[in-house]
Formats: sequence, C-alpha cells, structure tokens
Amino acid sequence: MVDTNRITGAARELGGTLQGTVGDLTGSKREAVEGRAREVGGKAESLYGQAKDTVRDAAEPVADTARDLGGRIREAVGGIAGSDDVEDRARRAQGAAEDVFDRPVERARRSVRRAADDASDLAEDAYDRGARALRRSEGGMSGRVAAYPLASLLIAGAVGFGIGLLVSAGRD
Repeated sequence: MVDTNRITGAARELGGTLQGTVGDLTGSKREAVEGRAREVGGKAESLYGQAKDTVRDAAEPVADTARDLGGRIREAVGGIAGSDDVEDRARRAQGAAEDVFDRPVERARRSVRRAADDASDLAEDAYDRGARALRRSEGGMSGRVAAYPLASLLIAGAVGFGIGLLVSAGRD
C-alpha cells in the first residue's frame, strides 16, 4: 500500500515545478521562488512517504516472524508441559520478542520523521530567504521609479516602442 505522503508530496512537487516554470517564463521572481519552495517541500514529503513505506514493508515480516516464533514456542512448550503457567510464559516471551523487533522500527520511524521535518524546515527557510530577497529587489526598483518618474516613463516608452517594432517586423 502506498503511503498518502508519497501521493500528496508528488502532487505538491509537480505543482511547485509548474509554478516555478511559470514564474521563470513570466519573469515573476516571487512565483518562481514560491514554486521552487513548494517543489522542495513536495519532494521532502514524498521522500518521507517512501521512507514510511520502506519501514512498514521491512517491519511487517519481522513482526510476523516474531508472532510465528512465539506461537511455535508456545505449542512446543505447551505440548511438553501442558501447563497454563507455561502458556502464560510463552505469551510473555512472544510479547518480549515483538517488543525487541518493534523498537528498531519505531526508531527508524522517528528518524524518518526527523529527516522530513529537517527537509521541510530547509525548504521553508529557502522560501523565506527568497521572499526577503524579492521584497528588497522590488523596493529598490519602486524607489528608483519614484525618485526619477520622467526617466522611468521614457525608459518604459522606449522598451514598448522597441517591442512594437519587433512585433511589426515579424509580421512583414
């Protein structure tokens, strides 16, 4: 069974890739940065889901083996002694065997969660840094436009005129 984190992570990664590409094509730094951050977060979530699947797949056979071993011990000892006390001891031994196998699995789960949390934190930090850089760059440009409105208008007009010439030259 596929973990839901793998599915949602892959979807988020694809959405982030698309958003980043659209931001790159349109020249929107904000969209590009948000898309890349979403892409990294999706990849981290997908990896977390893969790790959960791996741990679950590895743990199931171990737990089954522990249960089977405990059952065999109970049957063997019960056949020899036939006592309720022996059966109770066998159940406790089976529980102890399951505990021994469950501890590493739980440790692996915690490690995977920690790694996913770290990856998510890194993606969030990258997003925040990108957003701050974008705000600084936007503030710089708007400050220049406010300081030199006539020059800004002339530059915008020249760029528009140049684009118009390129478009009209392509039609001829």
